[in-house]
Amino acid sequence: MIAYEILLMLDPELAEERQSEVVQRMRETVERGKGAWHTHDVWGRRKLAYEIDHKTDGAYHLVTFDAQPETLEEISRVLKISDGVMRHLAVRRIEGSSRTSPPPAHAAVGSDEYPTNRRSREEEE
Repeated sequence: MIAYEILLMLDPELAEERQSEVVQRMRETVERGKGAWHTHDVWGRRKLAYEIDHKTDGAYHLVTFDAQPETLEEISRVLKISDGVMRHLAVRRIEGSSRTSPPPAHAAVGSDEYPTNRRSREEEE
């Protein structure tokens, strides 16, 4: 078994029930392929960097599981043809990687809570 994670970006107008159905179908596919389902983390609605199909927001879900490569191929095939799935990205999970969601969009990068390592131009001169 190989550890995977999939980040789903779903249509924000999609009903909660339909979003749950998409994730539940993924879970059933993993379990049918003798894999192990680990987590489903709902990141919620977030602003997109650019519009996709005239939408500026997306509903994000992070799922982690163990499965065979054939099972991942089937999940990706189904996600590509499922209504409401705007994008998805499947990657192999790295041992010890973080499972937490990124900071909320309202937290300003560079604030005291999220400092940056960059210096301003005035400091460089």
